[in-house]
Parts: sequence; C-alpha cells; structure tokens
Amino acid sequence: MNEVAGIATPTGIVLFAHGSRDARWREPVEAVARRMTELSPNAPVVCAYLELMAPDLPAAAAGLVAQGVHAVRIVPLFLGIGKHVREDLPGLIDGLRTAHPGVEFSLQTAVGEDARVIELLAQIALQG
Repeated sequence: MNEVAGIATPTGIVLFAHGSRDARWREPVEAVARRMTELSPNAPVVCAYLELMAPDLPAAAAGLVAQGVHAVRIVPLFLGIGKHVREDLPGLIDGLRTAHPGVEFSLQTAVGEDARVIELLAQIALQG
C-alpha cells in the first residue's frame, strides 16, 4: 500500500509473461491472477504479455494507473532470466516511467529464480 494525500492506495501487480499464438497458453497465468484475487481481494492484479497476446505491458500498466494506483510491481512469470527479462523488460519499464512519471514502478525477480518455486518444481517432478 502507498499513501497519497493521506489515502491508502494499493500497489498494482502485473503478472508479466511471454505470450503465445495459442490462446490456451494464457490459462495458467490467468489462474495465478484469479488465485491472487481470492487471497487478496483488494489487490489490483492484471496480466500482461510480451508478445503475441494482449494486453501488453504498457496497456496493462495504463489500466492500473486509470484505477488510481500510484505504484506498480511487475512480476515476471519466467523460469529463467534470459534476454527478455535482462534486456527487453528494463526498456519497457523505462518507457512506463516516462509515460507515468507520478507512478513508482518496481521489478520483482523472475519467479523461476525464487527458491520456493525451485523447491515446488522439484517436489512436483519427484512425485510424478
């Protein structure tokens, strides 16, 4: 939560994923967003995609800003830190900061770099 003029405003969260030509590819990403809303109904959560799907990151961020958020945390739903996370995403975030100068944008580490995700994936693979 942030505070603007004495009023608490939630931090918007963008689940940022690669995208695909296959419309079904987005289902797990949107399932994460739905679960987040179940766990925290007041947290504004949207999905965004790097390519081949809408909305893209600028459109998703603009939607959150239109809802009144003054901070946006971008969560890359990538298993590894490749070119997209290392190079493309920082440029996109620079563009967001230029487009929305009054909004704080932060970038979370890619989920695949989180020890909890690594542990869960290992357990799933071992259990078959």
